[in-house]
Amino acid sequence: MIKLFSFKKTKKTSYDDEDHMKAEDEYVELNTEGEKGKSSRIIVRPFVMQDFSDIKPVLDVLREGYTIALVNIKPLKEKDLVELKRAVNKLKKTCDAIEGDIAGFGDDYIVITPNFASIYRSKATNPLKDTGGTEGADDADM
Repeated sequence: MIKLFSFKKTKKTSYDDEDHMKAEDEYVELNTEGEKGKSSRIIVRPFVMQDFSDIKPVLDVLREGYTIALVNIKPLKEKDLVELKRAVNKLKKTCDAIEGDIAGFGDDYIVITPNFASIYRSKATNPLKDTGGTEGADDADM
C-alpha cells in the first residue's frame, strides 16, 4: 500500500542580492508493505544440541544476523565432551567472525548474540574462552 504525505519544502531563491525563503507543497510516496523476505525483527530462538550436527541451524541463523540463540548443551555434554568442545569452538569462531558475543549461562546453556547486542556479564554468565587449539575450546565451567 502506498500513502502520500504532504510536507512543506523550503526553497531558497535570490532576488536583488537578498535571500528569500519560498515554501512549496511537495508529496512523497512511501511503501508501507516493506520488503518481503527481510525481517527487521529480532528473534530469540532456543536450540538443543544433542550431537555435533545440531550446530548447523544455530550457525545459519547467527550468520543471518537477526537471531539471539539460546543453546541448551546439556544433552551433548552428557553424551560426549569431545564433541561438545568441538561444537563450542565452532560457535565461538562464528561468533568472532560476525563480531557477536557469546557466554555460558549456567551449566547447561550458551547465549550467542549478533554484533548489535552484548551480553551482560555477572557470576551467572561467564565468557567462553578460546584455548587456542582447534579441537579444545571450552569454558572452564562446563
